[in-house]
Amino acid sequence: METTTKKQALLKAIYEELQNAYEDTLEDVLELLKIRKNEDEEDIKAIEAAKKEPTIPWEQVKQESGL
Repeated sequence: METTTKKQALLKAIYEELQNAYEDTLEDVLELLKIRKNEDEEDIKAIEAAKKEPTIPWEQVKQESGL
């Protein structure tokens, strides 16, 4: 519940700031969000591949992926 409340507060604050942001700033924000999403997807793929490959210790996967 606290996480949801915190996320809602963050989204509200972000939305208020975005309303006053310049167009190029909005483009930068969008690009950063896309980069983060791609990094997350790559991490998930790497984790799934590591689970299938028994030569890579799970502890190493967790450490390299920041889990």
